[in-house]
Amino acid sequence: MQPLSPTPGAKRSVLSVSELNREVKHLLENSVPLLWVSGEISNFAKPSSGHWYFSLKDARTQVRCAMFRNRNCSVAFQPQNGREVLIRARVSLYEGRGEFQLIVEHMEEAGFGILMHQLEQLKTKLQAEGLFDSARKRPLPYLPLNIGIITSPIGAAIHDIVHVLHRRHPAAEIGLWPVAVQGQGAAQQIADAIEKAGRSQRHDLLIVGRGGGSLEDLWPFNEEIVARALAACPIPTISAVGHETDNTVTDLVADLRAPTPSAAAEIASANIGELYQRLESDKHRLFRALQHQLRHLQQQVMLKRNRLRHPREQLLNRAQRLDHLEIRLLAVGQQQVQQCHTRLTTARRALAHCHPQHHIHEKQKQVEQAQRSLQRATKQQLQRSRDTFSHITQLLNNVSPLAVLQRGYAIVMDLEGEALKDSRTLAPKQTVKVKLARGHFSAQVEAIEG
Repeated sequence: MQPLSPTPGAKRSVLSVSELNREVKHLLENSVPLLWVSGEISNFAKPSSGHWYFSLKDARTQVRCAMFRNRNCSVAFQPQNGREVLIRARVSLYEGRGEFQLIVEHMEEAGFGILMHQLEQLKTKLQAEGLFDSARKRPLPYLPLNIGIITSPIGAAIHDIVHVLHRRHPAAEIGLWPVAVQGQGAAQQIADAIEKAGRSQRHDLLIVGRGGGSLEDLWPFNEEIVARALAACPIPTISAVGHETDNTVTDLVADLRAPTPSAAAEIASANIGELYQRLESDKHRLFRALQHQLRHLQQQVMLKRNRLRHPREQLLNRAQRLDHLEIRLLAVGQQQVQQCHTRLTTARRALAHCHPQHHIHEKQKQVEQAQRSLQRATKQQLQRSRDTFSHITQLLNNVSPLAVLQRGYAIVMDLEGEALKDSRTLAPKQTVKVKLARGHFSAQVEAIEG
């Protein structure tokens, strides 16, 4: 945007009102990020368009706000004049009147919203540390004989718990740790009581809770100090805070969450009537098992009695069995002797057949036959060699230069013995050697022709 007060002599840059408001709106919306603002609603208006228009004020000033229909449909309460709210908004300018305003993106009740934001932050922190993990949850004792209760001594919760425990488990000893369950310092009292109860080692089980109330009333049970005290408690714990719809941090940290204090007492106690019924059922089952075992033993005795015989009968049976074994032993001995005699005869025959003289005679025959075969093979090989030699000799004679010399030809060589093939390599008066079929002589070149 150009400056509105030009220097002397410079050309003026004049903006219309619409251009000014548009420039300012653009500047505000692009330079200021989303803001959280708290204040009291006034001049609230909701036209047929569904948009909300109101002012947000404090003790000294106010600002105009607009929340359009696509945003206010997610607000969980009905805004009213005089109500404290917390909004998230962006700064803007209404060009039509040149009014500074906030465009609201989100709205929540001031106190409730802050508490919920703190609660979510604490839950995220404790969950990251593993305080909500199911693996660290401990099982509750089946029949605790001493139950500690941390709650207000004058609230309805303690009366409900005691009433249920006396009805269901009158033998259980109850230990009350009185604390404030709401207001300033309540969280510290609850945390101290949890620590002392765990250190006392008097209780088998610990119930921590109170009756219903608003979020602010239940807030001590959302404090970090109480959550860490529960996590460090050495004995099993039950969280019984508010009604079934209420959810607190202690519900997530404790070993078990009960929807109400009365439900916590029912979980912690064993119903005496049910125990009597179970004992009676176990007694009948044990009686039937003993009867069954007795009948089984009687049957075993009868079987043993029927199998028991007089010693004389057993001696006769053993003597008869001994005779049978003797007969079988003699028969087996004779059979083994016969088998040995047969094997001996067979071995003698095999030994006679394997006498060295037989092997020598056989080997001599094999040697004589090999000699005859060798002589025949030698004669054949010699004849083949002669035939081959004659054939090769004939071939050599056919191609031998000596045979050519026999027909009257001669070989002319230089003094080094190289055959002369071209007359152009000769010179007049050059001495050459001439080889004939028989002998050789020297000659001198007189003339070269052709």
